[in-house]
Parts: sequence; structure tokens; C-alpha cells
Amino acid sequence: MLRSAISSIFVALLLIACSKSESEPKLGSVSDLPIVQVYKSPTCGCCNKWVAHLEANGFKVEATDVSDMSLVKRSYAIPGSLASCHTAVVGDYLLEGHVPAEDIIQLLKQKPAIKGIAVPGMPIGSPGMEGSNPVAYDVVSFKANGETEVFSSHQP
Repeated sequence: MLRSAISSIFVALLLIACSKSESEPKLGSVSDLPIVQVYKSPTCGCCNKWVAHLEANGFKVEATDVSDMSLVKRSYAIPGSLASCHTAVVGDYLLEGHVPAEDIIQLLKQKPAIKGIAVPGMPIGSPGMEGSNPVAYDVVSFKANGETEVFSSHQP
């Protein structure tokens, strides 16, 4: 009887020790997400909507209005084929364009050996570009050497 009770207590303690605490921060919680530094045109409404999308998904955002976005893109060596209206930095990664918050969280969880991710152009239906007739679009990863590949795909 004593042996059975001790075994039950040991198993219970082992299960408690091995389970994740509910209070542990998870990537995606406000306390765990890094600040996103956004560089945008002061007159661009869709950039402001994208910032609001990030904030609604738990990111803290520091937005800087820039009169010449081409200088920002050149300083971060954003490939021209991936350019969009705003550029952001989160942790060690660059974000170009209307990247969904879920993809940024995936990027931060996976920590791939890339320079950043981008949504080239300004596709209708991407965060900040909501509207009628949304289109399918890809989030593209890019490396410092210019290599790109599809990071994720989004359907309307």
C-alpha cells in the first residue's frame, strides 16, 4: 500500500515537473514579442493600417515617418523586386511590405538563416490593404545574397 502511494506521488510530481507552466511566455504573447521598428511615408494610409494590424496582434511598434523611403530600402539593401511601401526591422530580420503578423511570429519562432521576409507590391487583401476583390499573394523570404523562396502563401 505504501509502495503504491509513493509511486503515485512520484508519477504526479514527474508529470508536474515535465509539463509546461501556463505562465511561461509564449511567442505571440505581448510580453514575448520584440518591438517592430517601422519606416514609412507620413502620407501612406495603408502603412498606418499595417501598423494597427501588428499592434492588434500583440506587437509593440515604433513607427518613424521618412520622407524618402528609397534611402531606407537602399540602406537595408532591400531587393527592388521585393519593394513595397514600408520597411520594418524586428529582431535580426527585415520586413518589407504588408507581411501578416502570423508570418512574423512564424519567422521569429523558426529563426531561419535569412535576411527577412517580404510581400512584394501591395496586394489587395494583405494586412493594411483590405478591400474588395482580394487576391492570392506570397510572403517571400530573402537572403543577403539575393536568393528568394516562398515563405508562405495566402488565399483570399
